Parts: sequence; structure tokens; C-alpha cells
Amino acid sequence: MYRALASRALRAKSLCDTKSSTVLASFTSSRLNHSIPFATVDAEEISGAHPAEVQSFVQGKWIGSSNYNTLLDPLNGEPFIKVAEVDESGVQPFIESLAQCPKHGLHNPFKSPERYLLYGDISTKAAHMLALPNVSDFFTRLIQRVAPKSYQQAAGEVFVTRKFLENFCGDQVRFLARSFAVPGNHLGQQSHGYRWPYGPVTIVTPFNFPLEIPLLQLMGALYMGNKPLLKVDSKVSIVMEQMMRLLHYCGLPVEDVDFINSDGKTMNKILLEADPRMTLFTGSSRVAEKLALDLKGRIRLEDAGFDWKVLGPDVQEVDYVAWVCDQDAYACSGQKCSAQSMLFVHENWAKTPLLSKLKELAGRRKLEDLTIGPVLTFTTEAMLEHMENLLKIQGSKLLFGGKPLKNHSIPSIYGALEPTAVYVPIEEILKDTKTYELVTKEIFGPFQIVTEYKKDQLPLVLDALERMHAHLTAAVVSNDPIFIQANPFTIINQSINLLTIF
Repeated sequence: MYRALASRALRAKSLCDTKSSTVLASFTSSRLNHSIPFATVDAEEISGAHPAEVQSFVQGKWIGSSNYNTLLDPLNGEPFIKVAEVDESGVQPFIESLAQCPKHGLHNPFKSPERYLLYGDISTKAAHMLALPNVSDFFTRLIQRVAPKSYQQAAGEVFVTRKFLENFCGDQVRFLARSFAVPGNHLGQQSHGYRWPYGPVTIVTPFNFPLEIPLLQLMGALYMGNKPLLKVDSKVSIVMEQMMRLLHYCGLPVEDVDFINSDGKTMNKILLEADPRMTLFTGSSRVAEKLALDLKGRIRLEDAGFDWKVLGPDVQEVDYVAWVCDQDAYACSGQKCSAQSMLFVHENWAKTPLLSKLKELAGRRKLEDLTIGPVLTFTTEAMLEHMENLLKIQGSKLLFGGKPLKNHSIPSIYGALEPTAVYVPIEEILKDTKTYELVTKEIFGPFQIVTEYKKDQLPLVLDALERMHAHLTAAVVSNDPIFIQANPFTIINQSINLLTIF
């Protein structure tokens, strides 16, 4: 099974590499022909000499601001994007726009049902646009400019977004709104349940997947008749600004969505004064906990997660497992919600070349192809300080990495660290609360903890997992039914609830 998956992955990578060169050639030609009708920027030309400008959108109009947030290119430190951020004095149009939407939404099973078909058509057109090589490459390169990751990783984000839109072409949006009826207790009585919108809603999304996360959440809200106000992290909001222009080009009614660039304080003011009926937030635990109180529970959250992988006693397909561990821990420079933060290695696996293979794979990553790159929320110094604190634990050691990247011009406000793994004995991890909290601190970068356990130490593994309070994704690597049955965990993937805002 593993071998088949690995072969499939290698074939997909080869195909992607082939397509990449074809796409790049196609895009070069398309730029000369100016064949991307919605785009207002050229991803290749954004620079200090030719900075891009990002606007907000409210009540059917693109608006600028006198308050500009100038972003530095994460690869060379040039001021290359100016984001027109709305300050607290400019929030009223956004509050009024949300207030115009009633709580029964812009459409529902009784009101304007033709809009379900409208959104099926919009999805069809948008999916077709993203399938065009020059448009796909445009968004791939734009993602790379603001959230540097390899071409394959960025292209994968565009691909997933396109497949999502394809899933809701034609009649699929109204089928998504399918209702139910239950017989009552007496003649003429029935209970009917309908998929109903909230009405005015807000969506707040992070930087690490600047197209996939906001687009999927936004469309899920729109399909069901909500009117969303979308806020994307300003560091990457240019991607969704351009996607908004694509959606308008594909027929999205301009009154249906507002898009704001602002700091957190301003957005918090809007949330308190506009009082949306639901908010979908993806981001840090600290902000999530504050919003849960501010909004009195009218919020759906996907916050932090210290994600783990447990290797069971049955050893097989070492090459493939090493490859998956490298991808899970270090792809996108570890800046994934699902990034592998901790690896529990059974003693049987410790006798294999797994860790040496993992070190070799991690060592092949380089800044030139962005298989390793800038860390946008932790500085190099902060990550190195965390590593040094871990290495003070008795029995801990550096397995690989642990050094700043060399020969780069990444600005100091961002991190630049080699893929890093620190070994900590499992007994020490559980020794006291302070040590446990240090070991399980989430570092949103190319950094993971590795520990080893013996057959009779499985209760320690379960104890370590039980103490974790933030679970997002996790995995057990085993085909041993006795091992799996003996443990209260299985493969978990509690990823983003894409259609939460109904």
C-alpha cells in the first residue's frame, strides 16, 4: 500500500514538474497578450521599483485609504506592496453594509432560490478560469511572492481551490441546501428542517494559505445565502484581492461580499459594533479566546494545534514513511496548520535508518527553490532561543538543523532557519509541567520534537497525548490491529470545517 502511494506521489511530482515548465512558458506568452482580464498586478514585476497596491471593497466599490501599511518582500526586504488599511475612523461603511443584510440572508430555500443556480454558474466560471494555465500560474506565483513556498506547494493550493469550485458547479449548490422532513405525531403534522443562512457574517483568515482557506470559507458562506465581510492577514491579502476581482469577472454580485484590510484592533471594533450573527476565525489561540468572549460564543474557531505522529511497532516502507514525515514537518517551511510538531518513534523504528533518511531529505531543502524559506511569525532568534531551552533538558540532543539559513537577504523581522529536529527523552517530557509546556510549545516554522518509546512505555505516549489541549491533525502509522485497538486513538484529521457558516 505504502509503495503504491509513494509511486503515485512520485508520478504526481514528475507530472507537476513537467506542467510547471509548460505553465511558465504559457504565462510568459500570456503576459505579452495581456490575457488575464481581471488582474491589476503582475506577480513577476511586483518589487520596490514597482510596488503593488491592495484595496478594500465595500458596498460594491473598491476603496483606498490614507493609511498605508507597507509590506517588505519576505525574500529581500524591499518595500514591495502597499496595503490601504481601513482604520477605526473608516469602519462605518462596513458596519452599514452588514446591517443591510437581514438575518434570513440574501437567499434561502424560500427567498430567491434562483441564486443557488447563480452560484453554481459562478463556481463553474471560476473553476474554468483557474484551470487556464496562465491564470493558475498567476495565482501560484502571487502566493509565492507573499507566503514563500515551493512552486509545487503553491500550485497545489490553487489546484485544491479549483477542485472545490468544480465540486459546486451546476446544481450542486442547491443540492448542498437539501432539507429534510420528519413525520409528525398526528394527521397533518410534519417537522421540516432547512439549511438556513445566518445573514451578516464575518470571516477572518491567516497568512499561510492565502488563497485556499479564505476562498473555500468565503464560497461556503455565499452558497448558503450569507453576506460575508472577509478579512485576510494583510501580509498576504493581495492574493484574495485578485481572487475577488476574478469572482466579480465571473458574475459574483458586487453587493454580496465586502473585503477589508485592517489591523486587528480595527477589525475587533467592527465585530463589536456590527454584531455579525456568526464569525468564522482561523488563527491563534490567544485571539480566538478573546473573540469567543467578545462575541458571546457566536463564533466558529480553528485555532492552534500541536500536531503529532505516532509510529507503531510494525516497521515497513521506511523510505516512504521518512518522505511523509519530511513533508509533514517541513513543507511550506513548517507553516501549515497540520505541520508535524512531534514524532513518537517506536523502538523498532529507531533501529531502522528512518531518522538518517529524514535528515537527508530535510537537508535537500534549499532557499533557491523555496522548499525552505522565510518564517513569517517567528524570528530566527526566537526559534534558536527555543531550541537552546530544549537542549538544556537532560538527555536532549540536536538531531539535525539548528542553524540559520546562509546567503540570503530575508529581512530580520522574519525567521530563516534550517529544517530542525530536537530529540527529547519521553521520560523527561513528562517530568514536570514546566518541561512539558516547553516541549509542546507550537513553533510555526520548520521545527519538530522527536522522541522514542519502548514497548512498555506506551502508557507514557498516551499520557503525553492526553495532556495536549489543542488537537488539529494527528496520525498513527501502523497496520497492526492489536496496537491500534489497544489505544484510544486513530487517524485524526479535524481540519477546517469549510462550510461552517450556514
